[in-house]
Amino acid sequence: MDTEALILAVTALQAGLSRRANIDMPAVQVSAGSLLALMGALRQDERFAFDMLLDHTAIDWIEQDRIELLYNLYSTTHGHYLMVSVSVPRANPVAPTVSTLWEIAQWQEREVYDLFGVRYENHPDLRRLFLDDDWQGYPLRKDYKDEHMLELPQ
Repeated sequence: MDTEALILAVTALQAGLSRRANIDMPAVQVSAGSLLALMGALRQDERFAFDMLLDHTAIDWIEQDRIELLYNLYSTTHGHYLMVSVSVPRANPVAPTVSTLWEIAQWQEREVYDLFGVRYENHPDLRRLFLDDDWQGYPLRKDYKDEHMLELPQ
């Protein structure tokens, strides 16, 4: 399936899906409420067969008051890639866990929780991964500050 056919097939799965602009790979945007259903279809539907969650990360769009969650999927059957994007509000960043579909998501979601503060509903073990349990804040948010940070020269 070529890129255009893949995007058309994926966006036909659910109402409200759209192509993510300004990116050089097949990518779609979905709401947090529709994420789990979409990801389940992408994994189970033989046309897609996305059996690998390559990585999951986040981007802090502080000026837009949102955090964008990015999931990079790969199909070993078909050899195609897809990025799935979800935006959540910075004030209350919550998304469903996809660890029921790909076990590796348990670790990837813990990393995003630890560094960005995104909470994953129904995650089996959501706790900090790199930082101490009593750490305050989320270091990859653009407004994060602590007394040990170096400042760029003006």
